[in-house]
Amino acid sequence: MKSGNASASPAGGASGLLKVALAAGAAYAYLRLTQTGRRLAATMARDMQAIRERDPAARNDLEILTCYPGLHALWFHRLAHALWRRKVPVLPRFVSQVNRFLTGIEIHPAATLGDGLFIDHGAGVVIGETSEVGENVTIYQGVTLGGTGKETGKRHPTIGDNVVIGAGALLLGSIKVGDNVKVGAGSVVIHDVPPNSTVVGNPGRTVITDGAKVGIPDIDYTHLPDPVAEAMRCLVRRVIQLESELEELRVICGKAPSERVPINEEVCDLLGDGVEDA
Repeated sequence: MKSGNASASPAGGASGLLKVALAAGAAYAYLRLTQTGRRLAATMARDMQAIRERDPAARNDLEILTCYPGLHALWFHRLAHALWRRKVPVLPRFVSQVNRFLTGIEIHPAATLGDGLFIDHGAGVVIGETSEVGENVTIYQGVTLGGTGKETGKRHPTIGDNVVIGAGALLLGSIKVGDNVKVGAGSVVIHDVPPNSTVVGNPGRTVITDGAKVGIPDIDYTHLPDPVAEAMRCLVRRVIQLESELEELRVICGKAPSERVPINEEVCDLLGDGVEDA
């Protein structure tokens, strides 16, 4: 009895390998010999190229194929999106849920994603049903392209080309984000963003960069502008100016100078060097 099982095992293994080889051969033939397959192969190659260009940690193609959940999520979505466009019931949503379970990235099957999208790290990324993402976009972990309520129709963001969205950013509602935009980590964007600009803060505030293009997708987090701190610096400068004018008026009126409360040095350090210059 045991010898029979032992002799059957190699045969079963050979049969399994043959099936794998046939499946691989069929897939290769589909990708090489059909027009749809060639388009799919070109798209997959572009997805991998985006990772090579933007992630210095990507060592080789095997590592990219096996160790990048953002790439896996993108390919799962392409399958789900194709089924959605053909109006297949239930299955597209099921594929997207399998995608979420395996990668931690949730993309609605109806979302439109452009070529060259790179989802880096990917954990916690959510892309809603009516989202539209342009070409060569980079999305970091924890980003949400979401809606703001129970409204129907177009209710998720439209992202332009060459956009970089930092970790944990929330882009909510039917807003438009122009080309070459940088969204800082943790920003909450609820209004349209013009092209060639940077958005930071909660709510997101737009900083125009003189119409200059952002260029290669990256975010230098150490040099992102801080509109709140800049507003505080302006207020402190104005208060110092008013105090000086008031002292001049007291001297003109022959009154003794008033006792001035010293500025808290810790607060000045938080606001930056601009206060000292004032």
